[in-house]
Amino acid sequence: MIRDAQEKDCINLAVLSLQVWLKTYAIEGIRTEYSQYVVSTFTELYFKDLLENPDYHLLVSAAEGVLQGFILINLQSRFESEANGFEIEKLYIHEKFTGKGLGRQLISNIEQRFGNRFWLYTWVENASNEFYKHLGFRNIGRLSFEFHHSTIVNNVYAFSRR
Repeated sequence: MIRDAQEKDCINLAVLSLQVWLKTYAIEGIRTEYSQYVVSTFTELYFKDLLENPDYHLLVSAAEGVLQGFILINLQSRFESEANGFEIEKLYIHEKFTGKGLGRQLISNIEQRFGNRFWLYTWVENASNEFYKHLGFRNIGRLSFEFHHSTIVNNVYAFSRR
């Protein structure tokens, strides 16, 4: 079931984020800088603060008390142009539930609630690139940032239903 996140979800959102982030980015193993980043960023308080921020909306997929995944949007974030819409900041799915249409359902729910123009970025080496292309997202550029003396290059994708 997809629903708005609640305060009681925040601890599980933090743990799921740690798990997904490390599985995605710590592909050569756990480094101190990765550990410091995830334990300081993905906290219960981080998610509670997001729930209080009117610019953000957080939806979860949960069944029988189990958090399966979530999607976080930022309605104020733009990439290059207003035409690209709002940002999907995170779409994290527990590995047990990947490949079952959950990501597609979360995106569809966001589209129904908030509109059909949005963008996101994902690491160029992330397997999710193919998922987004399959759903009809268009590659509209690159976004890079520095993380502990390394440049992280990301593909930027936009979606709009005309």
